[in-house]
Amino acid sequence: MSSLKYFITTFGCQQNLADSQRVAGAFESRNYTPASSLEEADHVVINTCMVRQHAEDKVYGMMQKLGKIKEKKTNFKITVTGCLVGAMVRDPSGKMYRVMKSRLPLVDEFLPIDEVGFSNPIKREDPEHAWVVISQGCNNFCTFCIVPFTRGREVSRPWIDITREVDDLKAAGYKRITLLGQNVNSYGADFVKENLRDGMYPLPDGRAIMPVMVKMSMGRKRIPTIFPQLLEEVAKKGFEKVSYLSSNPWDFSEELIETVARYPNIDRYIHLPVQSGSDSVLKRMNRYYTQKDYLELVKEIRNKVADVEIGTDLIVGFPGETEEEFQSTVELAKKTGWVVAYIGMYSTRPGTVAQRNFEDDITDAEKHQRFHILDDLINKQKVRVS
Repeated sequence: MSSLKYFITTFGCQQNLADSQRVAGAFESRNYTPASSLEEADHVVINTCMVRQHAEDKVYGMMQKLGKIKEKKTNFKITVTGCLVGAMVRDPSGKMYRVMKSRLPLVDEFLPIDEVGFSNPIKREDPEHAWVVISQGCNNFCTFCIVPFTRGREVSRPWIDITREVDDLKAAGYKRITLLGQNVNSYGADFVKENLRDGMYPLPDGRAIMPVMVKMSMGRKRIPTIFPQLLEEVAKKGFEKVSYLSSNPWDFSEELIETVARYPNIDRYIHLPVQSGSDSVLKRMNRYYTQKDYLELVKEIRNKVADVEIGTDLIVGFPGETEEEFQSTVELAKKTGWVVAYIGMYSTRPGTVAQRNFEDDITDAEKHQRFHILDDLINKQKVRVS
């Protein structure tokens, strides 16, 4: 008798892709084999994203096709996981669960991604590059962002679990790895402080390291992190390239810059999401820096890291964004010279501060126009630093 087959469709970011690899590993530990298409599968998993409405709509759009398959195949199962389910289970009112059940009546299981651990071998697609998750969740609560509601508060994986996974990847011949987290800069902030011994954090191998106390901008508190030390530990393993995603500007420490500069195999591309060049928009977004802060950080990175390239994320059409505020982002693009910008048009996300407090008052036509202005300037013309 042939084995059952699974098929995974993934929407969203690199962290979702890494999560899908863990889901695939869990299936194969149960003797499932991968299907080449939805139609061939016995069990379909949809790993969802809610960062943009467009990504959420894609899930609803799949249901008609899956419904036709389900009519023809007995025991055909549909599981939905990822951010959509994360938001459902974290909604204390239960309203979102009821809404999703009504919108997705064909779904057999809503699986919180937290329940898919790291105990099974991960089914990696690339034999040379591996994603390594170092933390899940986020504590920052930017007003536009649903991630703290879909993935919860930030939880760092234990140091020893990460280094063992990295050692196994090196032994298996992997050449490149990417450390993943919603904000890798704050790795360890959730467990370091309560485990300090005379101001030092003890590692499992008996060494002790001093956490970096990052002073966050705009009067925010200082946080302890051991990400620079973790990045150094991984870089010393001898991989051809070590990358990391994603970093926030407000806690990108001097120690982290120095670590990147010290190890040539740490990626010279730094993804540094700014979201807007306008101080007033950044304040409404609850981003803890100004345009000046961002430019000073970029200058410091470029002064210390040879051949560095910087990319970013931008949102156009945030509620209340005036033409003058948008032009501040255009100005920042000309001053910074990003090699790439991932530009999103603002869409209201349920449960966020922006959804509760701000009217989505920028027209779709204006959002599209601003998108194309920045896309042409940054991604097509490759603007030089002015």
